[in-house]
Amino acid sequence: MFGRDAIVTEIPRLRRYAQALVGDAARADDLVQDTLERALNKWLLWRRGSDLRAWLFTIMHNVFVNQIRTPPLVEFRADEAMPEAQTRATQADGLALRDLDRALAELSADQREVLLLIGLEEMSYAEASQVLGVPLGTVMSRLSRARVRLGALLDGQTGGASLKVVK
Repeated sequence: MFGRDAIVTEIPRLRRYAQALVGDAARADDLVQDTLERALNKWLLWRRGSDLRAWLFTIMHNVFVNQIRTPPLVEFRADEAMPEAQTRATQADGLALRDLDRALAELSADQREVLLLIGLEEMSYAEASQVLGVPLGTVMSRLSRARVRLGALLDGQTGGASLKVVK
């Protein structure tokens, strides 16, 4: 039962990524369930020996994109609680996490996805490229813009990033 056991071990990572991606525990669980359902239905398409984690994250990305294209039933709310940390955080840590959660909500979905895959899930650029179905250079540029925008939001700058005119 290599397949089922391997999928089960990836569920915590899928849940963590889904929670960070959609910002709502119930929607995250629905996204994970939809992902697992699709993975089980398409199990014969998975190539033994390939990266199961990347395959599952690709499925989750595609399900998420499909859900974005349809009007959401519940809006993403940055003030909803994120999963609790394993250790007890100080009050300042709690405020910093709240600020980070709100700043992540301000990023575009494209930027938030790449930032979470690389920063939270510790995927390589190549793995993120495979999951998102975009070229490696696109991953790198989205990540760069996401880091700049996130830094600006955390520093209290609410305006959009200005672009240089190059002649």
